[in-house]
Amino acid sequence: MPRRASSPHKGPRWGLRIATGTSVLLLAAGGIGHTMVTGLSADVRRVDPFHGLDSRPKSDNGINFLVVGTDRRDGLSAGQKETYKLGGTACDCTDTMLLVHLSGDRDRATVVSLPRDTYTRLPPHKDRATGKRVAGRSAKLNAAYTAGGAPLTVRAVEKLTDVHVDHYLEVDFTSFMSTVDVLGGVPVCTTEPLKDSYSGLDLPKGTNKLSGGEALQYVRARHLDGGSDLSRMKRQQHFLASFISRATDTGVLMNPVRFNKVAATLLESVRADQGFGTEQMMALGQAMRGFRPASSEFASVPLADADHQVPGLGSTVKWDAGKATELFEALREDRPLSAPPTPPGRGGRPQVAVAPRNISVEVANATGRQGLGARTDRKLRGLGFATTGVPANAPHTGRGRTTITYDPRWDRSARSLAAALPGAKLVKAEHRGARMKVTVGDPYQPVRPVRPPAGNSSPGEAPMRGDEVDCE
Repeated sequence: MPRRASSPHKGPRWGLRIATGTSVLLLAAGGIGHTMVTGLSADVRRVDPFHGLDSRPKSDNGINFLVVGTDRRDGLSAGQKETYKLGGTACDCTDTMLLVHLSGDRDRATVVSLPRDTYTRLPPHKDRATGKRVAGRSAKLNAAYTAGGAPLTVRAVEKLTDVHVDHYLEVDFTSFMSTVDVLGGVPVCTTEPLKDSYSGLDLPKGTNKLSGGEALQYVRARHLDGGSDLSRMKRQQHFLASFISRATDTGVLMNPVRFNKVAATLLESVRADQGFGTEQMMALGQAMRGFRPASSEFASVPLADADHQVPGLGSTVKWDAGKATELFEALREDRPLSAPPTPPGRGGRPQVAVAPRNISVEVANATGRQGLGARTDRKLRGLGFATTGVPANAPHTGRGRTTITYDPRWDRSARSLAAALPGAKLVKAEHRGARMKVTVGDPYQPVRPVRPPAGNSSPGEAPMRGDEVDCE
């Protein structure tokens, strides 16, 4: 059981931290042998993040990890630093904080990004640079690590969220590139070319399988989407979801040899609390053998003001207090963030779990009637579904029923699409990928509007599930 212990370089690399730190948690769930896990555990560097903490939030039904990313690049060569634009001096600071909640039944992982520029008031602490006692003061959240290290960071996060932190992981990106390469690359999808001269990123439109170096450029890109942190955060959440999908699809979690190679690479750059050891890794491994992309969900804290000006601090991020409380209450109560589908309401529009824009669809016409495939494609696209726009003809079956062929890893997306095609039959196809295939067999197949997932559209609020990544 978990232990219950009572920058000059501000480039947003938090997506990389998610991919590294959270993957340690997920890859620890491979169900591998005790001896192998013991060896991995022994190699982890240790830190005491709970020293002196009191008056902490009570524990909940799941397990909560605080994943902190620091600005270190010690393991990269001079050539790598030059190629991937990692020059300059690393600072003793953080640019990433994530709460990762594993549900009590271990069948769901929720990753919540805590903006580094969050406006807060640090608790009283001893400054680790001067050794002097400091009263509570206004600051950005990432200042907690600089001022008081891991203990102050945990205390500040628990004060903000009222969520009990069971384990602490501190990571950097020195092993990030080699980890991606060990997986054979990670696919990402983009609807338009992405080019950022600052990070060196240069991706064409479409699906691209990124090597370790390219992935590093992708998660570090700071000058896309008008410099929007929220757009960048969503893009980087998609990277982690793709990373998880890649790891599960290639069998890393169930292959002891591959697991050991990937996990050993990841753990080279990790520091963890003493309570996260062999027994905890083994317990997670036994409980999470069936982990899949749909098991993961990602969210960022709802914001009231993304540019809250504070004298002496400059631009900070101010949370929406009410909505943030609801978010962290869901973690404490071990509830999923994504709303399940609901029956049709007024107007006959069913609410779906996955937004149509995140569902990739190809249409085939099996009715024998010319133009019906194109009409169905246009109707689905008009509802927001990401259709190919190039319908195909399929052999006429004469069965008179439309089918939706889908990969079971994207079952929520398939059910959401089925809500728009009343009467359609769902057909599973292992390893098909994210794109659904609609084979129109009913010449009178209706296409009806659906309502996207419930929730306000405020920045940073809508959660995303791992099976919503639209790579093929």
